[in-house]
Amino acid sequence: MSFLRSLVFAIVLMLLTIPYSFFALATFPLGRLARYRLISGWSRAVVWLARVVCGIGYRVEGLEHFPARPAIILSKHQSAWETMAFQQIFPPQVYLLKRSLLWIPFFGWGLAMMSPIAIDRSRGAHALRRLAELGAERLAQGFSIVLFPEGTRTAPGERIRYHTGGAWLAVKTGAPVVPVAHNAGMFWGRNAFVKRPGEVRVVIGEPIPSEGTTPEALNRKVEEWIEERMRTLGA
Repeated sequence: MSFLRSLVFAIVLMLLTIPYSFFALATFPLGRLARYRLISGWSRAVVWLARVVCGIGYRVEGLEHFPARPAIILSKHQSAWETMAFQQIFPPQVYLLKRSLLWIPFFGWGLAMMSPIAIDRSRGAHALRRLAELGAERLAQGFSIVLFPEGTRTAPGERIRYHTGGAWLAVKTGAPVVPVAHNAGMFWGRNAFVKRPGEVRVVIGEPIPSEGTTPEALNRKVEEWIEERMRTLGA
């Protein structure tokens, strides 16, 4: 049954994505926030499809902690689910991502219209300067910034080193950090075609100030908080 549900989900997703990519391109003349609100409708539709077709629901704990101003959201990364669901859960946001993702037909076109911070990580110091420049610009435009400190998706129960890029950007811009833990990988696995029904739990922590600290110390606080919550989520 899960396979059949996942097959239906994949077919509907393909039929939705191709025309929506052209709609996304048509929003180019609009302002960044207007484009975001229109294009993020695709993500909301996908999360709805995941619930209706695959039985993947979710509940959020701690949303009241989110600050009134734009923040740096540092989250566990287990699947594609959170990259779409966060657009429904949080205020307008942009993602730090690899520039090569923008070259993916259809999907990448829409992604490019959402004002991401797309960098070439192989360029070292130049990539950091670009991150600082665009990060400060997006925060000033009213966007929060989502980063995944592990840098890649991890399976439930897996833990890898947290990179300091997100904490470095927070210290550089003075923006607060909001840590997020979730167990989406238990139902929508990394690169998994078959989706399993269940309820994703998303836990949002209290903002962590970035003033008066170092990226390394801030990163350790974020990692400790997220990994502690992951143990309680059984993931």
